[in-house]
Amino acid sequence: MSSGNGLKLTGCGGVPRTAGGSRQEKVKEKQEVKCCASNLGGFFLNLYEKIKNKKEKIGVIGLGYVGLPIAAALSKHACVVGFDINREKVKRYLEGIDATNQVGNDRLKETSIHFTWDEGELQSCKFLIVAVPTPVCADKTPDLTPVINASRTAGRNLVKDAVIVYESTVYPGVTEDVCVPILEEESGLKCGVDFKIGYSPERINPGDKINRLETIVKIVSGMDPQSLEIIAKVYEMIIEAGVHRAESIKVAEAAKVIENAQRDINIAFMNELSIVFNKMGIDTKAVLEAAGTKWNFLKFSPGLVGGHCIGIDPYYFIYKAEELGYHSQIILSGRRINDDMGKFVAENVVKKLILADKQIKGAKAAVFGITFKENCPDSRNTKVVDIINELKEYGMDIVVVDPVAGREEVQNEYGIDLKSINDVRDIDAAVFAVSHKEFVRIGPGDIKPMFKKGEKNNNVLIDIKGIFNKKEAENMGYIYWRL
Repeated sequence: MSSGNGLKLTGCGGVPRTAGGSRQEKVKEKQEVKCCASNLGGFFLNLYEKIKNKKEKIGVIGLGYVGLPIAAALSKHACVVGFDINREKVKRYLEGIDATNQVGNDRLKETSIHFTWDEGELQSCKFLIVAVPTPVCADKTPDLTPVINASRTAGRNLVKDAVIVYESTVYPGVTEDVCVPILEEESGLKCGVDFKIGYSPERINPGDKINRLETIVKIVSGMDPQSLEIIAKVYEMIIEAGVHRAESIKVAEAAKVIENAQRDINIAFMNELSIVFNKMGIDTKAVLEAAGTKWNFLKFSPGLVGGHCIGIDPYYFIYKAEELGYHSQIILSGRRINDDMGKFVAENVVKKLILADKQIKGAKAAVFGITFKENCPDSRNTKVVDIINELKEYGMDIVVVDPVAGREEVQNEYGIDLKSINDVRDIDAAVFAVSHKEFVRIGPGDIKPMFKKGEKNNNVLIDIKGIFNKKEAENMGYIYWRL
């Protein structure tokens, strides 16, 4: 409601109040608002001390590649309840088995995290962190189902004076415009009065042992100075690199989504160069090595862009932009290039088999690596599957080897039964798609016994990540190709 001078009148916590009344009443209202805000701020700032002294608990909703490392790190300094709806996952954690490889079995067995699939146990937590995935639908629009469901779970078990922080990657506005109404509806509490919210995007790089959770600067944001301060203090307990206090929740949401969009665009540029250089008969890696001698040349490489971040997050930005009437040009073009790279690789596998005088239908290829990146078991949204499916459409027989990938996840998600490297025999082509350390140790001579016997100078070696020495491979008689 607005007064005669156009000012919006609100009470404590943003609750509308009516205009008018005596001067004395207005003074009293101002005093009440100031007192309420002071008490609220004092409580929330004191909450950090209670968490640090283990008198209040932290709850982590979602125990995947992001949630588990956060829960493990925080458990060194606070009492942590780790919740996930997947009972089998929780059971494995209770047994000390880390399927994500982000924390490790030894560290997991030693952690003090209270793992549970009982959402009611979240009611004991005054500080909640939501770390669930945010995928896209088949039409590449955001699928907010996981974050909406997590918000309902949090709302049903929300206690007064709690702080809730979202880590899931979203477009600007989701935390305040989508999540808050759900939290209020489920809990019957009022945001800003009974609980506070914030956003701190995850920056974990799965499989990276150098750039870890603790060594990456953490962006934090809150709905007001009080929430920002306690959120910053809680994360400062575990982030050695320090935190960056964003000026608003929307700024923090936007910062996260453009980080991955920027990387996606740079890789798309490299992929486009690779496509053109391939037509020119020029080796892309050799070009990049030459160009990289200039001090300000950005050293990106062509490759398959999958996973649950870089291959997904740009679509969240694109969706929001189009909702506001702007049609993305650069970001969407980059996405299209990267989404088509699996097909491009498969076409070149077929071309090299033809060059080798191989019969395409019935030809056998071994694909080494199916995860979205090296030394990481995560196969979600992997673009290696695009290569496999395309080759199968040509009638080829495909075997997949990956000592790192989660076997159950690959079987359930793609219907692929992973094989051991010792099972690879009588192949016509070897496609190295992921540079796992197990594969980097392999030389061109090591894979010779895997090919059909009696075949000379027509064994096809596809080296997407540039693992092998090109000249060495060609000198050994391979028909060699790389991005």
